[in-house]
Amino acid sequence: MSSKSFINIELDSLPKLDLKVAYLERGKGQTLLLLHGFMANADYWLPSIDLLSEQYRCIAPDLLGFGNSSQPKITYNLALQVDFIHQIIVKLNLDSIAIMGHSFGSWVAAAYTLKYPETVTSLILTAPAGIRDDSFCDRYKYLQPLLWDSEWVDRGLNILSKISSIAGKKAEIENIKYIRQELKSQPVARDFLRSRMTPEAAIDTVEKDIHRLTVPTLVIAGELDDTIPMWHSETYAKEIPKARLEIIIGADHKLPQKYGREMAELTKNFLQ
Repeated sequence: MSSKSFINIELDSLPKLDLKVAYLERGKGQTLLLLHGFMANADYWLPSIDLLSEQYRCIAPDLLGFGNSSQPKITYNLALQVDFIHQIIVKLNLDSIAIMGHSFGSWVAAAYTLKYPETVTSLILTAPAGIRDDSFCDRYKYLQPLLWDSEWVDRGLNILSKISSIAGKKAEIENIKYIRQELKSQPVARDFLRSRMTPEAAIDTVEKDIHRLTVPTLVIAGELDDTIPMWHSETYAKEIPKARLEIIIGADHKLPQKYGREMAELTKNFLQ
């Protein structure tokens, strides 16, 4: 964990709520805004920030409903996150920024740049979500019980954990238990994921609009990412004019946490 700063903002769509924004800020120079992924927070960017802050002013907020930012009891959607980011940029008086997102954060970054293209000079999308994926519900069907508000889910997982070593599945069960605990502690993530676990939600993406992005764009993918399929990154790189795709060999989905050096090098080369 790292010490965060705080500001307060208001959203036009939520005029009666005074929202708290928690964010990390390090370095000087061109502003680089970093948007974290799902079930994450700004701290996930620290391995990259440690290297990027040598040349850039790195600002990494906890998105609305995540980390130490406000978690109001509302219905969350992508438009709210875009407006949340816009108000941060206005409040901090940021201008001509580069935006770097990871997974869900890349989705927000792309949507923000579509709405406010005049404020963004460069876009870096790492393991980007936001592409229509009809297989999403089937691929993550196993997560649905983890969304239930029932103590029997936890009891069942504890029983499975005790016998998992015998079956050679200890790592898998422990990972599922971790996801369950994260979802229980992050009601926003739980509610958002619950809303995505419907066939109708599969078409609610930015894919149909990304061809309108005109800012220089770098797409970064992990070769072994089993959370966001490679073809999602390839779709962004293909549809965005003059976008470039870079693949980190041997990398999984946890690009900011585990591959900070590789991410920083690709980012520096691109922005320079």
